[in-house]
Amino acid sequence: MRRVGMFDGEEQVELKFRIFDGTDIGHGNYTSSTAIATLKQKLLDEWPQDKSVAPKSVDDIKLIHAGRVLDDEATLAESRIPIGDVSGVVTMHVVVQPGNNRKNTDKNLRESQTCFCAIL
Repeated sequence: MRRVGMFDGEEQVELKFRIFDGTDIGHGNYTSSTAIATLKQKLLDEWPQDKSVAPKSVDDIKLIHAGRVLDDEATLAESRIPIGDVSGVVTMHVVVQPGNNRKNTDKNLRESQTCFCAIL
């Protein structure tokens, strides 16, 4: 990201978000106090209608930066997004993981990790 100016005394950063097929959405300037949940809502609102994979809610969206899934309650600054003089725009990756599939996967994982022990 690069510093793009100040908004009410707060630095702004320039971000874009890359979805599964390489399309970039949500390009814009954001303040360092912007919550990850707010970004996810913006992406949901702007999601391209012609895509075969689309989130149904913000819970279906995961934002990834520097190999880490970002916490919804954290801000950009709290998420250790570099703010300052960095050349270019930083790209965050967006993963769509529908909630129902995630629950089934978690359930299957728990069932597969069940251990039956016998003491002799």
